[in-house]
Amino acid sequence: MILMLDGHSYHYEMESLCDIFLPYEKVTVVYGTKEEARAKAEEEEIVAYTGYAPGEKAVALTATLKLGEYWGETTGTFPLDAPDFERRCGLEMALLLYRSFVEACSYEPKWGVLIGVRPIKLLRRLAEEMGEQEAVDYFQKDLLVSKEKTALSVRTMHCEQEILALSKPESFSLYVSIPFCPTRCAYCSFVAQTLKQTARLVPRYVDLLCQELVYTAQVAKDLGLRLESVYIGGGTPTTLSAEQMAQLLKIIDTHFDLSTCREFTVEAGRPDTITLEKLEAIQRYGVTRISINPQTLNDDILRIIGRNHTTEQTLEAFSMAREYGFSNINMDLIAGLPEDTFDSFRSTVDRVLELSPESVTVHTLSLKRSSHINQNGRVQFVNDADLAGQMLDYSQRVLTEAGYLPYYLYRQSRMVGNLENTGWSKPGYESFYNVYIMDETHTIFACGAGAVSKIKDPYSNQLERIFNFKYPHEYESRFQEMLERKEKAKEIYQRFRENHRSAQSAGQHG
Repeated sequence: MILMLDGHSYHYEMESLCDIFLPYEKVTVVYGTKEEARAKAEEEEIVAYTGYAPGEKAVALTATLKLGEYWGETTGTFPLDAPDFERRCGLEMALLLYRSFVEACSYEPKWGVLIGVRPIKLLRRLAEEMGEQEAVDYFQKDLLVSKEKTALSVRTMHCEQEILALSKPESFSLYVSIPFCPTRCAYCSFVAQTLKQTARLVPRYVDLLCQELVYTAQVAKDLGLRLESVYIGGGTPTTLSAEQMAQLLKIIDTHFDLSTCREFTVEAGRPDTITLEKLEAIQRYGVTRISINPQTLNDDILRIIGRNHTTEQTLEAFSMAREYGFSNINMDLIAGLPEDTFDSFRSTVDRVLELSPESVTVHTLSLKRSSHINQNGRVQFVNDADLAGQMLDYSQRVLTEAGYLPYYLYRQSRMVGNLENTGWSKPGYESFYNVYIMDETHTIFACGAGAVSKIKDPYSNQLERIFNFKYPHEYESRFQEMLERKEKAKEIYQRFRENHRSAQSAGQHG
């Protein structure tokens, strides 16, 4: 589709809005006039035009949409002297285009015009600034978030508070990336390599990862930081052998001070990669939480999405972990998988609840452009959105009835129905790491290929990123360069601390 901007710079907001309704479309952004947009509409099936024309006291706003046989236009004005002009004017323009899409698609997303990954973080900030009720009103009246999603957001925000309060200025968490999987799922866009492609790289990768962990532990020690949580993810960490897993965990146990660590998670992920030997290695080094992720308990759907395990293997892996003494197990499910039905999804949820895991994370399918099953399907999208919404509604109802609480929530681009991912847990089994990473509460040191360290200013909302190289071969060939990047964390913290001292001094003498 063509998105034409005229007289304004609200590129991100307008493109994100197009992605809400047309997640499978490639959006091409151009600049031009309404007349040029009309000319484009003669050639293209989908054209959106957004115009901004300042007058003496107000800006005239226009949103025009051509979508198949639909052609509609909405207009409005916004006063030039309005407080917080840029943000609020951009929101007003988004609302104009949103109304045209709602009319054209006969579909109203439950999150309204809200974009961004972290709605709970936004709600919390608004509640602190204006009070909870005003924040709720803003979600519903200004952002058009439904009552149901607003209520879910409020419940999640309340559940997070106790975990967030535990974080201190000296806190940090550790993420470890294992970017290998047995196969690549059809919906996946993560930088993960199949073992068939990269088996020869794994031993060297593990050796280098251990070196990076030792180096990172020293950086954290030099900064006087305190470890709160550890998360080994991927990819599928249990693609490593039991010996490699033990090697990795021993390094963490030896070089990081785990005495303050509240949670240590390993994503066991694919049930077909779990063995007694790997569970023994994981348990030996103090891991407190694992994930066993079926995504669905429908074998036909598993084949469609490219996962080689079966429902029976999921049940066997869960039983094996229980017998081995794991008392904190998470299971991931996905709503909106290709060819899944409501009855099939309901059966999956019900069977998972029979297992009684300590937490269940319910994702909504997100179709990135690089995934194998990405497709152009505007008509199908509305049907998918309605079905995925019903699936999430069902999971929310039965998980709530079973005593689970929503403890973290996030969203991704191009999610079916513009919906959400929600982590549900029994009380006392919330994942600290998941809350900290989504709220951007404190520093996350990240090790491994594709990992991104987020260095958080303990005294403000400022955050700086240090990127590792994406692919295992780059990780190996440019390893020393990557370690030097980690060293910059010290400089960043020094700057944060100096800024804090300067602010304090200015406050004392102001």
